[in-house]
Amino acid sequence: MQTEPILVYNAPARVLHWLTAALLLIQFVIAWTMPDVHRDTKPVGLIAWHLGIGMVILLFVLIRFLWRSTHVVPPDVVTLPPALRAFARLTHRALYLLLIVVPMMGWANASSRGWPVSLFGVMPMPPLSPTGSALGHALGDWHRNLAWVLLALAVMHIGAALFHHFILRDGTLKRMLPPIEKP
Repeated sequence: MQTEPILVYNAPARVLHWLTAALLLIQFVIAWTMPDVHRDTKPVGLIAWHLGIGMVILLFVLIRFLWRSTHVVPPDVVTLPPALRAFARLTHRALYLLLIVVPMMGWANASSRGWPVSLFGVMPMPPLSPTGSALGHALGDWHRNLAWVLLALAVMHIGAALFHHFILRDGTLKRMLPPIEKP
């Protein structure tokens, strides 16, 4: 049981974390409910939303990297066995990597279809692959497959946070929550 005060992440880090998590959840719901993409599919409706949210997720992750590179991370509140600590570090790195790679693959796939991609619907982004690119089309398949890996890692991340909170009771989850003042 944790008895020392919990050192939390700063507010911008927490906000970026939870906004990214919320957008990722919305993105998966949209991906499951949008129509299948075929040769003549147009980027409208849910597909347009999927493209736009993907760009915002990519932006937030890049901002998180910048923020983290210029701000101190609070020290761990728990001592884990070395193998478990290494697994946690690997999982976090894989999450970050996929939060960048998956949207970029989707962007390249959209570009290969000649679809415009923009940030917030107002800032046009350059194409990542030429229209008709076989590689860009193939990246669409990789985008879908790696999105499933991203989902699995996110579920593992959530499960680990809940394990720390409810089983180990070590304060790990509280580091990413706003501090609660006790009366």
